[in-house]
Amino acid sequence: MTRFPLLSRLAAAGLALALAVLPARADDTLKLAVGARGNWDTVVPAIGQKAGIFKKHGLDLEILYTQGGGETLQAVITGGVDIGIAAGTTAVLSAFVKGAPVRILLGGTTGSGDLYWYVPAGSPITSLKEAAGKTAGYSTNGASTHTTLLKLLRHYDSQAKPVATGASPATYTQVMSQQIDIGWASPPFGLEQLDDGKIRLIARGSDVPATRDQTVRVHIVNSTALAQKAEAIKRFVAGYRETYEWLYSAPEAMSSFSEIAGVSPKLSARIRDEFMPKPAMNPDMVSGLGSLMDEALALKALPRVLSEKDLDEVVRGPKWKL
Repeated sequence: MTRFPLLSRLAAAGLALALAVLPARADDTLKLAVGARGNWDTVVPAIGQKAGIFKKHGLDLEILYTQGGGETLQAVITGGVDIGIAAGTTAVLSAFVKGAPVRILLGGTTGSGDLYWYVPAGSPITSLKEAAGKTAGYSTNGASTHTTLLKLLRHYDSQAKPVATGASPATYTQVMSQQIDIGWASPPFGLEQLDDGKIRLIARGSDVPATRDQTVRVHIVNSTALAQKAEAIKRFVAGYRETYEWLYSAPEAMSSFSEIAGVSPKLSARIRDEFMPKPAMNPDMVSGLGSLMDEALALKALPRVLSEKDLDEVVRGPKWKL
């Protein structure tokens, strides 16, 4: 009479053991291209991964670092990655107009006060206006450093020659070895050199008044990946927003950034407070598109102004405004 209950208990125990040894469901993997490693505005995925936030959303991020927004955009367009972090907004809009499979997933950076241009301490150059015939660096074609430099040269009526120099460290080497005259950088890179008097700042992106309300960098997604991995990408957006809030509220976030960027906590706080306040990184808004497109047309960086229908199609996540 007790035989069948015993068998039932043994069967249940066997099932429990079998379930225990089954591997847990693997997290979904998303591939990211991220420009400017260690910058405050590009570090959200790495910080969120380190803090376990994306893991909590069932995601494993494979992060590929690029030399700038132009390379990031190309990696997304070709489908080599699913998501691109910090691509130049003008270049993204231009690529979309030309039929590229790219959409805006999140707002990146509004304003360009974090970008600055500098010369060695001993250089006679004191402003872009007096830099006729001199070379001025930017990261990659189509990056926000490229379009911002073009706006600065137009604003100052400068005849300096723009040159693609890659990421901040490579640019610094070229400046200090006199391969180019004027370099670009974005915090944290260069702040210690500025404080030590090795270089002098001669221009900031915010010198052009119109850029202050423009979202100059955005986070983008390949449109095929958006269709095929919609649920995972939705969780990425949730994880990004959570990390963004954590970055500006949790004390331990500052030490996490310091470790990733290789800078002191004091310098990290300066970067946040002086160059990248929380509103500048709002992921849910892309603003200033009207003036941004008008300037891009004047600079021949955009073939035409996008209609509201176009903007509704290309801006998929955040709200947008002209």
